[in-house]
Amino acid sequence: MHFIETIKNYIPKCDQEKHDREIILDYIKDYELNILTRENRIAHMTSSGLILNETLDKILMVHHNIYKTWAWTGGHADGNSDLLEVAISEGLEETGIEFLEPLSTEPLAIDILPVLGHIKRGHYVSAHLHLNITYVLIGDESKSLVIKEDENSGVKWIHISDLKRYSNEPYMIDVYLKIIESARNFKGLQRISKDFK
Repeated sequence: MHFIETIKNYIPKCDQEKHDREIILDYIKDYELNILTRENRIAHMTSSGLILNETLDKILMVHHNIYKTWAWTGGHADGNSDLLEVAISEGLEETGIEFLEPLSTEPLAIDILPVLGHIKRGHYVSAHLHLNITYVLIGDESKSLVIKEDENSGVKWIHISDLKRYSNEPYMIDVYLKIIESARNFKGLQRISKDFK
């Protein structure tokens, strides 16, 4: 499956990603048949889109109804092995923005993210893990946004320097900053390679 090759080919940028990647690949070996679905109630694949503006200094975030904080977009694979497609689809759906372009067709982060037990649509969901692949998506700040009321209560561009004011999840702020740094490094490398052509 394509998503497995994507994870195998991913080059970790730090020890956390190295270890998380190894664990995810081991888990896929044991649970390949349902790793892409929520049938696997312990851990399953998810895909996030960290939506940045062209200058990479603002994030398009949603105020999440369940977690009661401003957060990135993304969601469960739900059987779709094209995790970039999942990230783009979720980003469009959750923000109402009309177009998102991937900074790269390859992921820029890999993380195992803990999810606490919570109520969703009237049903209890036990604590579990999201085996998460992240793509950086570029959006146009001038385009209109639409709140997806069944999932969030707000959508807006947030300056990176203001992240701590909006997110009440310190662990996730570190994840966001790691990905933003990767995006800036990637864009810098793109610029350098263009200069030498």
